[in-house]
Amino acid sequence: MKKISLDHIGQYGIAIAFVLICVLLSILHPAFLTLSNLRVILTQVSINALLAFGVTFVIITGGIDLSLGSVLAVAGIAAAIFAHPDSYPLVVPLAAGIGTGILFGAFNGFVITKSKVPPFIVTLGTMTIARGLALIFSNGRPVSNLSDAFNFIGGGTIRGIPFPIVILVFTFIVCALLLGRTTWGRYMYAVGGNELAARASGINVNKVKMMVYTLCGGLAGIAGVLLTSRITTGQPNAGMGFELDAIAAAIIGGTSTSGGTGNMVGTLLGALLIGVISNGLDLMNVSSYYQLVIKGLIIVGAVVLDSVSKVR
Repeated sequence: MKKISLDHIGQYGIAIAFVLICVLLSILHPAFLTLSNLRVILTQVSINALLAFGVTFVIITGGIDLSLGSVLAVAGIAAAIFAHPDSYPLVVPLAAGIGTGILFGAFNGFVITKSKVPPFIVTLGTMTIARGLALIFSNGRPVSNLSDAFNFIGGGTIRGIPFPIVILVFTFIVCALLLGRTTWGRYMYAVGGNELAARASGINVNKVKMMVYTLCGGLAGIAGVLLTSRITTGQPNAGMGFELDAIAAAIIGGTSTSGGTGNMVGTLLGALLIGVISNGLDLMNVSSYYQLVIKGLIIVGAVVLDSVSKVR
């Protein structure tokens, strides 16, 4: 019989932790495992998961994107401006929101590849630019009076399943296939594993980086449309700190901060773990202040575990 090593167990550590926390929370609060609460968890997780899928691509190539929350906000405002009743067909606000995210992602990729400035600095600047534009486009006020068709995206259901969950599942499948079953996915791992070796083997590293940052921005755009539809208003201050939750989900799920390692299944589990913990703490009436401390400890712990595993 094949012996199970500690490394093999560690590979499934996030799944084991997720199950154990779910069991613990179901014991501590009987409402946790109800169908209605599980729907709430998945609906809440959907936005963070979309952002986390995008930043997973980026981190695998050895980069980082700190502009996600602000890009989400400006994309949501762009969509809301065109989503008033009897103004434009639904495709217009969708294109405006997602297109805004793609443009910001492409901007990040272009500046990073052409200037060789560290992604941390570039995306930090983009974070400020996007937040400022969200305030400018909205005049610093919420954009309301959105059409029913637009609001369905975040608040509607299909056969009893909230539409955000449908978007989450579809996006996960597409991202998982792109990363795990395509040539571009192999290029991402190669660039993150050893950029010099990737260049020597003929991979267009700049093109790969442009692609991952554009993808990341596009997914932030989708998340912005989804959040705006869900709260039925475009909020220029939306998405504050969302980039940290997304990065935390990716790292907790096994995406290495040094690049070259990660997968979408792990990222999804990471996002679910964060969502489950937040939901459980809400059910037990734990103050949001303490929740921030707990979330920060989870992020630090995930990074420390990643560093320790690299030393081994």
